[in-house]
Amino acid sequence: MKKQIVLNNIVQAKHEYSKLVIIILTFNSENSIGEVVNSCYEIASKILVVDSYSSDNTVEIAKDLGCEVVQHEFENYSKQRNWAQSYASLSPEEWVLHIDSDEVVSPELASSIRTVMSSPDKEYDGYLVRRLSYFLGHPIRFGHINPSWHLRLYKAGKGICEDRLYDQHFIVPGKTGKLQGMLLDLQLTTIEKWTASHNKWSSAEALEFIYSRNVDKTQTLPASLQGDLRMQKRWLKNNLYYRSPVLLRAFAFFIYSYFLRLGFLDGKVGLIYHVLQAFWFRFLTDAKIVERQMSISKKDN
Repeated sequence: MKKQIVLNNIVQAKHEYSKLVIIILTFNSENSIGEVVNSCYEIASKILVVDSYSSDNTVEIAKDLGCEVVQHEFENYSKQRNWAQSYASLSPEEWVLHIDSDEVVSPELASSIRTVMSSPDKEYDGYLVRRLSYFLGHPIRFGHINPSWHLRLYKAGKGICEDRLYDQHFIVPGKTGKLQGMLLDLQLTTIEKWTASHNKWSSAEALEFIYSRNVDKTQTLPASLQGDLRMQKRWLKNNLYYRSPVLLRAFAFFIYSYFLRLGFLDGKVGLIYHVLQAFWFRFLTDAKIVERQMSISKKDN
């Protein structure tokens, strides 16, 4: 049976002052796309949904909500995000907000976006938003993942998504500001689906680590302790975590996230999350790095 979504009293606002296009990537997102789109209406001049050939009712729901929908085969997040922005044919001075199909714009964040869009500061190329992740329906407020800042709102002519297989960030060349409010990452999924997707992400992360020297550094987020929090985390990951003993570092990272960063305060759900995210995922990535390096070594010999 097709999932029913209440659409009463929804008015699509077309604010001329904002000139803000919102791009949402979807794939089998019928459980969340309605809530996500509804959270964006009052700040968007247009909502573009780029779907990766969903087999559920995602496309129909998005169209019913007044979104422009286009389907494009998914290769990886970087390519899909950049393709979506190119397809939108935005002028250089238009603003774009990228969100995922399970990320809800909180009322405070929407208000903050309206404020900056009503009179954009020419000094800024983009704005960072703080994301709060959920797991099994509960917010994850502690551990390594917090605080988590992401560049999602920027001038279309300035920003791109960096070309990485995993842990991609949007980048702009100029100055960035910070917005008030939260982007709520609901992660409406099961543990089975979560582990299946993170199994794929661990493969991508392993490949990213092994072949990172071949990446064009001018098209990636700088790793710097003097930069914003994203840049600091990238520096620590490259220069501390990945220079620590392989396999053993996953244990150390779990201890850091769960105990030193107070992950245990998130209760039972927090324990599940931090074991899976801070330990299992990281250990699996390391195991695949070892596997790939052994394979390369055999070929070289």
